[in-house]
Amino acid sequence: MEIFVEKLREETPKLSAGDRIYLSGVVYTARDAAHLRLFELLDSGSELPFELAGGVIYYAGPTAALPGRVIGSCGPTTAARMNKFAPRLFDLGLSAVIGKGEMSAEVIQAVIRNNAVYLCAIGGAGALIAKHITACEEIAFPELGCEAVKRLTLDRLPLFVAYDAKGKSIFT
Repeated sequence: MEIFVEKLREETPKLSAGDRIYLSGVVYTARDAAHLRLFELLDSGSELPFELAGGVIYYAGPTAALPGRVIGSCGPTTAARMNKFAPRLFDLGLSAVIGKGEMSAEVIQAVIRNNAVYLCAIGGAGALIAKHITACEEIAFPELGCEAVKRLTLDRLPLFVAYDAKGKSIFT
């Protein structure tokens, strides 16, 4: 089933843990260092570099673009490293995160509470994933190198629903 990011909220109730989807649309990359910066902005009341409400964060640090490509390898990072950040971001309107591996019970509760989803990408498949990215623009924190926030446009990126809005998990 293909889902467009802008329609993800309305599709979420239909999704179940284990479902395979193809996600298309705009997502934002952010790993540990970028999350720290985002939280500094939130705590100070400053504007974020992208809209959280309805948004999707991909836990990835893409490598530099290869000749003729918009991006280098863009595989998921371990989602559990973002456990301390994800609940607040879901409470602020985030629709989904994309990563690999399990996340905490607090994240699952935030997913349920906010009618959101956690999507898993296949680890070790960064070069394949990059083929589903049609645009990449660095939008914040360039000094963080590969961990800078980037705006990606996805075209049918294959993902699995890891935690659905009912709290079911592919890990249990």
